[in-house]
Amino acid sequence: MLKDINLGQYYPGQSVLHKYNPKLKIISVMFFILQLFFIDSFTPYIFVGIFLILATLSSSLKFSTVFKGLKPLRWIILVTFVINLLFVGGEEIFRLGPLSITKESLKLASMTSVRIVLLVWGTSLLTLTTSPIELTDGLESLMNPFAKIGLPAHEISMMMTIALRFIPTLIEETDKIMKAQKARGADFESGNIIKRAKNLVPLLVPLFISSFRRADELAIAMEARCYRGGENRTRLNELKIVRKDYFVFSTSTLFFALIIFTSIIKLWKF
Repeated sequence: MLKDINLGQYYPGQSVLHKYNPKLKIISVMFFILQLFFIDSFTPYIFVGIFLILATLSSSLKFSTVFKGLKPLRWIILVTFVINLLFVGGEEIFRLGPLSITKESLKLASMTSVRIVLLVWGTSLLTLTTSPIELTDGLESLMNPFAKIGLPAHEISMMMTIALRFIPTLIEETDKIMKAQKARGADFESGNIIKRAKNLVPLLVPLFISSFRRADELAIAMEARCYRGGENRTRLNELKIVRKDYFVFSTSTLFFALIIFTSIIKLWKF
């Protein structure tokens, strides 16, 4: 299951989405997340799904690669669906003992599950098509206006990017430690929840030690390369916004704004 987590992974490519300006890409993802929470009916989700299909095709990524990140979340999606299905009141359509399913709960549970899937799908495209350097530069560019009030934009964006890119490394390290512990007789799957939690101790201790060691090695490597933060720091490749970036940004923003506008209009009618 650990290998199915694609958060923080980057797949190099020369597609339209790969070449899309990282600053505008991050803003587009923010708009994408925002419009998901304005949707209150299934029809807009169909259009959002079509939009994500086109975005995935333009990224030259396989759908299996993108959807791989949904596998570890299947239990979260299932639990969220069941909770919304059983504990939301409304017009009852089915009852089994003390448990009842209402028309409103079925709609809310389905919409919440679809929202999670689309949310993971859309945000995965950001990390899968954006290199660590581009992601850092994009975040720093977005936070630069706040540098005037003392916000360390470069340092914050660097820390966020390092934390994100450490996820695949830690997952790989966890997988190696689990295999080593299983070879020594450790059991991580049998027993009740308390026993399983106790069995994780031989896994967590070496994982923490390994994480601190990697962090120390990274700090030494950055110091050896004379890294002193973002002050007076130049870049090999400066971020530039070209016509294609403006076109992609304006098209996606217009689509998201239309979804938000139609949802707000629908709410006003009620």
